Order: sequence, then structure tokens, then C-alpha cells
Amino acid sequence: MIITTTPSIEGMTIKDYHGVVVGEAILGANVIRDLFAGITDILGGRSGAYEEELGKARTIALNELEDRAAAKGANAVVGVDLDYEVINNMLMVSASGTAVSVV
Repeated sequence: MIITTTPSIEGMTIKDYHGVVVGEAILGANVIRDLFAGITDILGGRSGAYEEELGKARTIALNELEDRAAAKGANAVVGVDLDYEVINNMLMVSASGTAVSVV
């Protein structure tokens, strides 16, 4: 499955459009991880714990997007957009795009 943020795939032709597909992931934040992330933010530097959770959420959302595109008979998703939100101390990642068949 080809997944791209571009509206087309170089060297390939979009044969069929299968509609919009979306994948979401919502992960809760750990209280201890929050405490250490807060300390890291105060002292400066990167929060490895949050980066790891963000990576997990992004992977889950993209895998779900791919599964939904495949269920529609697509072999690619174009125009993919990733959105990140924090809702009530939970991290949400949403991936959306257009499922297509390319040749």
C-alpha cells in the first residue's frame, strides 16, 4: 500500500477513487510520565516519553487508515493529512486521505 501526502504518485495513474478514509488513535497519558515530561520541559530538552507515545499513536492511525483503504479495494492513499490534538489529557492522532487504485 502506497501512502503519500501528495495528491498523486509520480509515474503512476489513478484509475479509481474509493473515497475518503480515516484512521484515528487516542492514547491516555501516564501520570508519572507527565511528571517527568514536565521536569524535562522546565529544564529544557526533549521529552522522549511523549515522543514515543506520539510515534505509537501515529503508527496506529496510519495502520488503521491503510486497513480501511484496503477494505475499499484501494492499493494507495493520496493526500494524507496527519492531525494531532490533546483532549482531556489524552493524545489523539488522526490520519485522513483519499483511497485510490493506481496502475
